[in-house]
Amino acid sequence: MNGGGVAATRGTPSPRFRVAAHHALLRWSVLVVAVGAWEVAARAHGSVYFPPPGRIAGHAHDLWFDGTVRRAFLTEAAVRDILPSLGRMAAGFAIAAVAGIVLGLAVGRSRRAYALCNPALQFARAVPPPALVPVFVVVFAFGTPMQIASIAFSAVWPVLINTAAGARNTDPLRLDVAAVLRLNTVERLWFVVLPSALPRVFAGLRLSLSLSLILMVFSELLPGTANGIGFTLTEAQTRSDLLTVWAALVLLGALGYLLNTGLLAVEKRLIGRGKAT
Repeated sequence: MNGGGVAATRGTPSPRFRVAAHHALLRWSVLVVAVGAWEVAARAHGSVYFPPPGRIAGHAHDLWFDGTVRRAFLTEAAVRDILPSLGRMAAGFAIAAVAGIVLGLAVGRSRRAYALCNPALQFARAVPPPALVPVFVVVFAFGTPMQIASIAFSAVWPVLINTAAGARNTDPLRLDVAAVLRLNTVERLWFVVLPSALPRVFAGLRLSLSLSLILMVFSELLPGTANGIGFTLTEAQTRSDLLTVWAALVLLGALGYLLNTGLLAVEKRLIGRGKAT
């Protein structure tokens, strides 16, 4: 009887799992209702400027995801449009993340350095990222290096500022324990300061991820670009190919959602592991 009770308990979903499943169902139901309403309204109105989601999804599938098995179901258009954009965004975001975390820890652990650098950091963060693109065009000329540099420079500030703020708010008791254990500077940063700053670090990373996606598209709208999602948008607008324009917009939204979801999963895993230890 006890064994049956244990088996029944193990087979019953936990309350936390039921709550998470309920919230997920609500989120997806809202999306389904919104897309359904769009579909009905678009088909009823019949406007060429607002095609129904079904036609947009079918066009996107034919355009990018109807390739051969050898190419992992990607078409030549996907290899030309999606992969270069993801490569530029990944490179710029990676540079911004590494530089922002390293510099943020260095600035945040020194009260004098933080006081001196904070006005300059706030000024740099307030500059609109698209306004800096002409500067990078002059320095790097048109091309991939300019695009990666503009993404990295604009995306580094949220990571740097949030990391510095997180490092400054490290629990003094933890620092005292690290001093008692005679940890050197690198060990203190790695085992004490960085875990304490992780929530703020990931807050900055999420902002930087959004900025990287925006700057990636904007940099590909400039002359001299021969591939990428932004290039596809410009080319489709020139041809008045509204289905491709909408397909690119939906693709950007899906990419942003997937990337943010992946980053949230990494954040949950790392922060949960840090709390467990």
